[in-house]
Amino acid sequence: MSKDLYQSFISSDDTLRIYDGETLAFSSKKERLLPLMEYISANKSGGGALVVYDKVMGNGAALLAVKINAGEVYSPLGSELAVKTLEKYGIKYHLDKTVPFIQRPDGQGMCPMEELSIGKDPGEFYLALKARIEAGT
Repeated sequence: MSKDLYQSFISSDDTLRIYDGETLAFSSKKERLLPLMEYISANKSGGGALVVYDKVMGNGAALLAVKINAGEVYSPLGSELAVKTLEKYGIKYHLDKTVPFIQRPDGQGMCPMEELSIGKDPGEFYLALKARIEAGT
């Protein structure tokens, strides 16, 4: 079932979908980590059996997946940093392509969110990202 949902997600304009069992709990077309942050704000406690479909699974997204208690993630692109985080926290992952790190949109170095996530646990990263969003940077 998850493979069919993944194919549907890949062919859609959505950047994120979260399923609770077989029920679509959340979807978004917004970019970067904003959809995961919105989901966390709207859903204080992680359900369990959550499956996350994200267009890019960098380490920041992996840490936020841990925070919502995801059991499984699917993405066409993931970073080696994300793989280490997902393995550390026992989250199953399905990545079509793995790269050393997620790059900036211009391809010139590491994505700022990937950089911000290094060395942080899920709670620390969430707070650091929330502070950045509130500061507008």
